[in-house]
Parts: sequence; structure tokens; C-alpha cells
Amino acid sequence: MKVIRDFPCCVEEIKHVWIPMTDGCRLSARIWRPKDSHQNPVPAILEYIPYRKNDGTALRDSLIHPYFAGHGYAAVRVDLRGSGDSEGILEGEYLQQELEDGIEVLEWISKQSWCDGNLGMMGKSWGGFNSLQVAALQPKPLKAIITVCSTDDRYSDDVHYMGGCVLATDMLGWASTMLAWNARPPDPEIWGPKWREEWFKRMDHTPAYIETWLKHQNRDSFWKHGSICEDFSEIECAVFAVGGWADPYSNAIPRMLEGLNCPRKGLIGPWAHEYPMRALPGPQIGFLQECLRWWDYWLKEKDTGIMNEPMLRTWIHESGKPGGVQKERSGSWIGENDWPSNNMTSVHFFLYQNGMSAKAQSDTKKMIHHSPLDASAETGVWFPMGIDGDFPEDQRIADGQSLCFDMEPQTEPAEILGHPQLKLEISVNQPLALVAARLCDVSPQGDSLLVSWGLFNLCHHRSHENPEPLIPNQKIQVEFPLRACAHRLLPGHRWRLSLSTSCFPHAWPSPKLVELQVHPGNNTFLTLPVREKNDSQTPRFEPAESSIPLDNKILSQGRRKRVVSRDAANGKTVLEDQNFSGRVLFQDSGLEMEDKASDRLEITKDHPLSMITECHRTASIGRGDWQTRIETKSRMTSDEMNFYLENHLEAYENDHVVFQKSWKTSVPRSFV
Repeated sequence: MKVIRDFPCCVEEIKHVWIPMTDGCRLSARIWRPKDSHQNPVPAILEYIPYRKNDGTALRDSLIHPYFAGHGYAAVRVDLRGSGDSEGILEGEYLQQELEDGIEVLEWISKQSWCDGNLGMMGKSWGGFNSLQVAALQPKPLKAIITVCSTDDRYSDDVHYMGGCVLATDMLGWASTMLAWNARPPDPEIWGPKWREEWFKRMDHTPAYIETWLKHQNRDSFWKHGSICEDFSEIECAVFAVGGWADPYSNAIPRMLEGLNCPRKGLIGPWAHEYPMRALPGPQIGFLQECLRWWDYWLKEKDTGIMNEPMLRTWIHESGKPGGVQKERSGSWIGENDWPSNNMTSVHFFLYQNGMSAKAQSDTKKMIHHSPLDASAETGVWFPMGIDGDFPEDQRIADGQSLCFDMEPQTEPAEILGHPQLKLEISVNQPLALVAARLCDVSPQGDSLLVSWGLFNLCHHRSHENPEPLIPNQKIQVEFPLRACAHRLLPGHRWRLSLSTSCFPHAWPSPKLVELQVHPGNNTFLTLPVREKNDSQTPRFEPAESSIPLDNKILSQGRRKRVVSRDAANGKTVLEDQNFSGRVLFQDSGLEMEDKASDRLEITKDHPLSMITECHRTASIGRGDWQTRIETKSRMTSDEMNFYLENHLEAYENDHVVFQKSWKTSVPRSFV
């Protein structure tokens, strides 16, 4: 990534500004702007997230916001209420209070002497979510947004549930992370002697989010709040939706391009959960230049040509070697002028005893399958950041644990773009069951590369809002999408669809062992979104750039360990995932920070109620003689009727325990 040191505008940085809310709460902001903006007001760009502007995202912010300021914008980075140096309590994700605060922040910015009244909003993940959600409230100053790695549907595409299944790793893991991060103290250099009082208030009053999330196991009003798919027409400003095929939120981009009526563009690369100028796997692109083209068009009324380009610009993968480490993916950039594209054809492939075929077969013999509980342990992490060990391994082990349907090898390249869709006529022997599906690219040598996958809680086959128990051994028809993807299958390779009744570690298992019966015929097929060649221009991007990184010193290097082990003596399968971010010193502020995350998931053969998820987090922040450390421990188990949750938080000041709190509760299972 090229570092740019000379910009058209000379930049000044204001490290801390209080933004007052009408209820008396103050939010903390960091601002970069052209030095002459008081005399020559400029448009402003807001990023509004809970990840702590002075330490948590300080390095990343230094790559982005001075870059915008150097090109004639005021870049404003605000900590959410109850996070970083802002006052208050962060009681949950995307609550109405957060959105109302966001509108007040936009109004405050628009009234500053250095702002010309034209505002944009952007963010990745949480900031991408609330950019969409605030835009749906139609604040007058907001003209355009850039939403990166976010979703329009909080129930179907976030860390909590997938296809109505509880995400066993990510729901508890993310709640544990936020429990630790919310408990970090504000900076004494900003807060003065009141920092400690505010710290204890946060630790005492911030809830364990997992308890709320698990109480809403169906798609109810809790999840509909903040899901802009409930009414796409509420967004009127321009939307640039960006993501990566390795990121779990890429599903939303095709949906938003189809559902929104406002001016919109989509960009999907090969990337995991990161901004595209530094995301893995590569290739990276000049994302900040693309942002400037967007902002210049919508906030400065410059014709940069961006709105004349294809509605969707996307990387399309091609057949390659699977592996948990992915630095670069083979493939190419393509464009689609419209979405849904007239260049797409939905092709059905019927499932039968010996494979998949474009023609329905006369073979009507049902197929019976029972998966081991640790099936699919090679699927990779649900929420990859791009670090080593994140990506799916060769799927041959998982394929061997599943019911597989192979197509004949291709004689010509075949491209798919969008959501594969699965329709099944099936029956199961239990009232509660799930099905997991994986679409793989199988090479002539037998390598099985994961292309797309999906989960579906069969009790939700009529509705995610009102699930119902299944009648054992009674046929039902289910239909659900696999994750959106873009893939070019090379000659000699073939498609493989695999079905299983479990998906370790992602899906919390059904309470009893499940036998799946698949009934072939006209109602059992995979639909692939097949892409034909078109005449859209091939997207081209500038090399990646950034502003000067914040001066920092690595005090200790990060490391990652991810191991799946199977013990033949006791039948236990264990996933251990340990990630240490390293310890970094920010030279400008003297702050030091580090994070450690450790997850352990365990299940015993033929005992679905043996599932255990344990998450430990350590979050440290300090300066010189002032050092603090937060440690959290979270645990989730279940029986046939309930989930059981335990959370414990412990705070240290200079290695002395100064605060402890524990949460313990049970939550009834609701058709999962």
C-alpha cells in the first residue's frame, strides 16, 4: 500500500472534541480537516463506531481520515455513547438511542463553521450497519453513504443466527468481545480525575449482550429494528455498498442493489472483513480513491464518472487450491450494468442417488443420511478477518461426513454469480432438526474447494417469524439460499453439493440425533445463478493508497493458533482458537493496548447435548504507570429445554483486582 505524504490540502487534527447531545450526554470526536476550512467550508464525512478512536481503531483511522481531509473534506470519527471517551452506557447494538445520537451528531457537524452542510457517512461492520440505519431516518444533511461489510437484515446475516440456526461460535464469541471492550476505561488524560468513576459505571451497568440475543431466537421485532430490508424505500440518499466474498455480509449487497430505489452502486472483492485497500485475500485496490470519486460526485457535485460505471463491480474467483491461509485469490474483475442482471440464467440441477443432473431422473429412491456431530469442522471461521487460519480447508473430510451429489466434470468454463438456491423435499425423524449445505468446486485431483454454504433450521420452513415443530418422518418442502458467491469453474472441475444434519462449530446442534431422508424428484434441486458473457466494461482500479500510518511501536508480536482435534478414546472433538493481537504503543499518546481471544468448542460423539462453547477475552489499555486489564469468561451449554449462559468480568488496575461481576441465566430453547 502506497503511503501518500503530500495532499492538495494542508491538514490539521483535533484529537478530542465534545459533541453535546440534547439529553446532556457528550460524545467524544476526533477530527481531521483542511487548515483553511474555517474560511473555506468543506463537506464532512462521519464514521461513528464503538471501537475507541484513540486506541482501538487509531491506526486504521490514521490511514483513512487524514487522506480524506487532505483532499478537501472534514473527517469526523466519533465514539458511540458509552464507548471510548464518550459518556454514557452502550446498552446494545443499533438501539434507537444510537441512531438518534447519530442524527444529532450529523446536525452538529453541519452547523460548524468549517462544514458547508453537505455530509456523508461511512463505516465498516458496525459503522456500515448504522450508516444504513441512520440513512433510513432521512436526516437532511446526509447526502450519501459508503457501507462496508454490513447487512440489510440483522436476523439472517449477522453474528447471531443463520437460517434460523444459533451460530455457536460467533454469537457467544462476539458478545464476549463486546463485554471486554465495553469494560475498558476512558482515557484519564481526557477525562481527568472522573475517569475511574465512569469506568466503574460502565462495568456495572453494561449488560451481557448474549442474554438479549438468545432471548430472540425467531425473526421478531427486535431483529426487524435496524433491518433496512423491512422498507428499502426509507433510504433516499445515495448508497455505495462494499464487501468481500470471504466476508459473511456479502449476501446483503445483491439484495440492496435489487431492493433500493435510491442511487446505488455495489463493489465486491475477494476480501475478508476489512477495508479493501488492505484486505486479504488480495488483490487489494485503491479503495480510498474510489471513496473520493463517490464523495466528490455526491458531496461536491463533480462528475467523476463513477455513476456511469456498472452497478455491480465484482471479483469472480476461479478454481484453485483450498487452504486456511489465503494471501491472494486467482480470478478477475467483472461488471454488471444492472442488478438483477439480464445476463443471468437460473439453472436447476436435480438431486438423485448418483449425483446431480440438469434433467430430472426417473430414480425416485430416497436417500437416507445421518451426519456425525462434528461434520464440517473444516469450513473455516464464519467471521474471517483475513488472518492465517481463517479460511476453509480442503472439504474432503467434511464431504465424507455428508450426503454428496456430484455433477459431471465441466468441458467448458462455467460462471455463477449471486445466491445458489436449494429446494428440497425431505423428511426427518425428529421434531427439531437442521440441514447444512455446501457447494464445492472439485478438481480432477480431488481437491474440494468451498464456494458457498448455508444453514437452515427446518422448523422455520414456513416462517422465520413463527417456527413450528416438525412431524417426524412426514415430508416437507424447504427452500433456502446459500451464501452469495462469484465463481468460475474451470474445465475438468465439477460441482459438488453436500448435505449434513450438523455443522460444527457453526450451528448449535439439534437436541437429538437426526436422520435425514432426501426424496428425489421435481421438488429436489439446486439452482445455480449461471452468468453469460456480457459487454459491460471491465472494472479497473488504482493501486492501494493511504495517508501516513500513526507512529507506533510493536512491543510484542501477535500470533494465531487454530486446532481441531478428535480423540478416539472418548469420542470428543475440540476446536481451540487462540488469537493474540500483539501489544502496540501509540507514540503520539503514549497509550499501549493489546487483545487476546481464546475460544474452545467441544462436542462428544452421538451426544448433541454435550456441546460446550467457552470464550475468554483479555483487553488491556494503559500508559506508563497507569495500566488496566479486563478479563472475561463466557460459557454456553444446553439441554433439551434450555440454553445456559455464564459470564464473568474481572477488572485489574496495575495488576490488582478492582472490580468483579458475574451473570448467570437460562433461556428456553425456541425450536432450535
